[in-house]
Amino acid sequence: MRGWIGMGTAPTEERCVPVRRGVDYLPEMREECKRFIRLLRKVFGPEPPGAKLRITCNQHDFGEYLEVVCHYDDAIPESLEYALKLGGNLPRTWLAKKGGL
Repeated sequence: MRGWIGMGTAPTEERCVPVRRGVDYLPEMREECKRFIRLLRKVFGPEPPGAKLRITCNQHDFGEYLEVVCHYDDAIPESLEYALKLGGNLPRTWLAKKGGL
């Protein structure tokens, strides 16, 4: 079965691009998500088979917002382990390094 775990848009202790009514924030938010994916790959390594970091679009009272998610296939244990590892150990800052969050 396929599933996903949401990661947010930025490290947990960093400011993120806010959803704002009447402002086109999506391009800036998309760039932030791309940067976050690069950081996750730097810290945790590339996704194993069955896992994939992606940007997804969701609805909010003020409009759409983007979020990084890790898709996994629970028939492939490594992909689920990777998603759970990320979800439980998100970097706190943009300066996180491999092996040290």
